[in-house]
Amino acid sequence: MSSDTAAVPRPPARSSSAPLLTGAQAVVRSLELLGVTDVFGLPGGAILPVYDPLMDSTELRHILVRHEQGAGHAAEGYAAASGKTGVAIATSGPGATNLVTAIADAYMDSMPIVCITGQVFSTLMGTDAFQEADIVGITMPITKHSFLAKDASEIPGAIAAAFEIASTGRPGPVLVDITKDAQQAEVPFIWPPKIDLPGYRPVVKAHGKQIQAAAQLLATAKKPVLYVGGGVIRSGASAELLRLAESTGAPVVTTLMARGAFPDSHPQHLGMPGMHGTVPAVLALQEADLLIALGARFDDRVTGKAALFAPDAQVVHVDIDPAEISKIRTADVPIVGDLREVLVDLDAAFSGATGAAKPDIAEWWSYLDGLRDEFPLGYSQPSDGLMSPQYVIQRIGELTGPEGIYAAGVGQHQMWAAQFIKYERPNAWLNSGGAGTMGYSVPAAMGAKVAEPDRVVWAIDGDGCFQMTNQELATCVINQIPIKVAIINNSSLGMVRQWQTLFYDGRYSNTDLNTGHDTVRIPDFVKLAEAYGCLALRVEKEEDVDAAIQTALETNDRPVVIDFVVSADAMVWPMVPQGVSNSYVQYAREHSPAFDQEA
Repeated sequence: MSSDTAAVPRPPARSSSAPLLTGAQAVVRSLELLGVTDVFGLPGGAILPVYDPLMDSTELRHILVRHEQGAGHAAEGYAAASGKTGVAIATSGPGATNLVTAIADAYMDSMPIVCITGQVFSTLMGTDAFQEADIVGITMPITKHSFLAKDASEIPGAIAAAFEIASTGRPGPVLVDITKDAQQAEVPFIWPPKIDLPGYRPVVKAHGKQIQAAAQLLATAKKPVLYVGGGVIRSGASAELLRLAESTGAPVVTTLMARGAFPDSHPQHLGMPGMHGTVPAVLALQEADLLIALGARFDDRVTGKAALFAPDAQVVHVDIDPAEISKIRTADVPIVGDLREVLVDLDAAFSGATGAAKPDIAEWWSYLDGLRDEFPLGYSQPSDGLMSPQYVIQRIGELTGPEGIYAAGVGQHQMWAAQFIKYERPNAWLNSGGAGTMGYSVPAAMGAKVAEPDRVVWAIDGDGCFQMTNQELATCVINQIPIKVAIINNSSLGMVRQWQTLFYDGRYSNTDLNTGHDTVRIPDFVKLAEAYGCLALRVEKEEDVDAAIQTALETNDRPVVIDFVVSADAMVWPMVPQGVSNSYVQYAREHSPAFDQEA
């Protein structure tokens, strides 16, 4: 992705018939004409001109957050659940910088959001004026593009271009920074504006020869694997993936960002690969002779030590972003294009290459099925008498079902939610994959519920993550956004504690949060949630888990927060330690719950 600051598209010639609008009114009208219905934001001095006409809009629902980071994550959740572009609004200075974490998060996970920020008067820029920050410069490395509008006539073109860039090619965040004088000035409003984006030409249709080469490799491979990344979900290509998988008979693994891109219940699905992936998925990638990487970027959490990853495999790498191809692993067949179109073409080319005689990969499947039998995904009961967090999360998924939406925070609960909830459809699993942002869950769930009000939306959070953005419960209560929040409360920074257990001799330096065990509860999450106006419950015994979840599912007039007090000793297994090869069979064998030998 380009992260250069864009010149604002040249405004069209002024027309005497065009209505006169202020720049602020142009912001609101542009959003309306682009079909935006929901925005998340927090006003302040430099964006105040926009908030005045926003109050009069009958087409835009503005949701007032309690922190700008919440606005950014809500826009992400909105986009992830619906596939539409999310919108966040903030003022200058600290308002804009509070968006930075969410912008970085969206950039890492290819999430289409547009962030509109106010800026000080253009005459004051560069003087260290009150609440001045060079947000365009600050976000340049973490946006797909950045605009600075210093003239009211530039605003419609900048906003239209921002939506075009955010939602096409490889999706991502775009920033539009608008000076206060540009918001206040009055100019003719002309729509649609001319969008001039020199050099921005995303490749959608892949080269036919590359498709044919990939099909030939698929037709002759003895140990192929479809390595599926989040790009399949971003391109809306799940149905096309299913057809190709069933045509080829190849095993499928779905990364953390791709959970739900391929149904978990499908017999060809091996699960999630990576540091905490299933043993069959990890070893399938490692021992394959052909990897078909689809919208995946060979992340270090998947590859382990990249130089030792899948040493015998040829690689077909399909991505709409040419910068990703051969960045980590050299592609034998590089394919640049939109996955939905590429998968259709590849399926047709494969059928043409094989005809009625499909490749015989029965021996490969026999080996993989043996791994599935030997290393089932499971967990051991804690020895401290507290609840198993895996059980809690599994029951949330089972009682809610595949039509729900699950937004996870970051840490152990994130991995357990990826492992123990069954995902049958895309856009059901929301999480911060690349950036690993604690605090993502509650505002992302809020955004998802706004986008998909008829679906049950869970925020599966940790006691550490929850304390970073729980103020958005007030936003949910006031705006009647009835999300469900499951706090997997192990009274610690669980994933950090797990690493301390395994690699630091159990020296638990600054990971105890005092939120759930013994008599110390700081804070008491039930009292906190009740103070926000939520229905709040605490569950400490497994026999009470189902009833609490059912109560949450039946409550739709306000948010529900359940404090699940779980064991701090539970760990995420399997685990391939950082920086080693994925050929870590002995480690997996010793630490698989199938053998009940957790360290």
